[in-house]
Amino acid sequence: MTPFLFATTAQILCEAGSAVRLGALCRERGARRVLIVTDPGITRLGMLDAVLPGFAEAGVAVEVFDQVVADPPEAVVLAAVAQARVLQADLLVGFGGGSSMDVAKLVALLAHPQCNQQLADIYGVGNAKGQRLPLIQVPTTAGTGSEVTQISIITTGETTKTGVVSPLLLPDLALLDADLTLGLPPAVTAATGIDAMVHAIEAYTSKLRKNPLSDMLAREALRLLATNLDEAVHNGSNREARQAMLLGALLAGQAFANAPVAAVHALAYPLGGHFHIPHGLSNALVLPAVIAFNAPAAENLYAELAPLLVPDLQPGSNARLTEQLVAALAELSPRCQLPSRLRDAGVPEDSLPMLARDAMLQQRLLVNNPRALAEADALAIYRQAF
Repeated sequence: MTPFLFATTAQILCEAGSAVRLGALCRERGARRVLIVTDPGITRLGMLDAVLPGFAEAGVAVEVFDQVVADPPEAVVLAAVAQARVLQADLLVGFGGGSSMDVAKLVALLAHPQCNQQLADIYGVGNAKGQRLPLIQVPTTAGTGSEVTQISIITTGETTKTGVVSPLLLPDLALLDADLTLGLPPAVTAATGIDAMVHAIEAYTSKLRKNPLSDMLAREALRLLATNLDEAVHNGSNREARQAMLLGALLAGQAFANAPVAAVHALAYPLGGHFHIPHGLSNALVLPAVIAFNAPAAENLYAELAPLLVPDLQPGSNARLTEQLVAALAELSPRCQLPSRLRDAGVPEDSLPMLARDAMLQQRLLVNNPRALAEADALAIYRQAF
């Protein structure tokens, strides 16, 4: 067996309705002043209204930073750090989608009283040092898995994203409450759910750090996600389906946090950077074409996953099973009323060479791909997805 290291969030609470106890959970961890990091939509929709009274009952002071935007820029991180310092926060809560949780991770690190690093110092792998404040993550979408990953992605230029990767970013508690996802629109449910499925698929086929634990988690994640996606999208009030999707996304997050994602994400990032296509949808748009490209190098692994994703799987060779997997993945977006082609998502054809060049900048991801991918290959994939 190839040696491996597996790291994840210390505690996981999976219980519908548990978010109302957030104040008490913070107090149990010794917190007296808490900053909740979230986005304007969360406060506008009143998603914290049932949560905040619990802080007063627990004797914990709380403030809300709700200025996180999709693909958060450095300025948002720095503004949240400034508010945490003024508050003298002794615990951070990330409450929302992946962007809010990613920002909360960095605030927990940079707002620690003994932190002497700047944001620019910690980009890359293993550059974050020292300690961080206690951190609780509460996802309101079933997709990113950020509540169990040691990475935070920040927009650092007009179209470029940079990651901070460190075990310090793993939170102390992930709280999964399906009640927080009941109002998600079908399109968001679909895109985030497919994003989680991509995490599991890419973890299972990761070239460098694939391991038995991640494999086990990826398979169970795919089972939960594939079984519940349609129900969560088309009957969003189904609490059981919503809770299963949250758990599936978390398991996929644990898998890819330890067996990293690859070319699907590398090709998705430029779509988000240039055309502000949501990350989950960006993944969905290139997923079938990337799997088809990878098939010559990984069809045995795709064949193992096919029974989890193809309801009426026809027996055959690994190549035949992989073909059925690609076909099933290609049907996900139209089945969920999402755009299925780049052109349908507003991507102009003359931008494809630029996207292929930008995808090549994601070498930290491409090294994990089961098949080597050059710029010409990336362009061919974009054209196939167009």
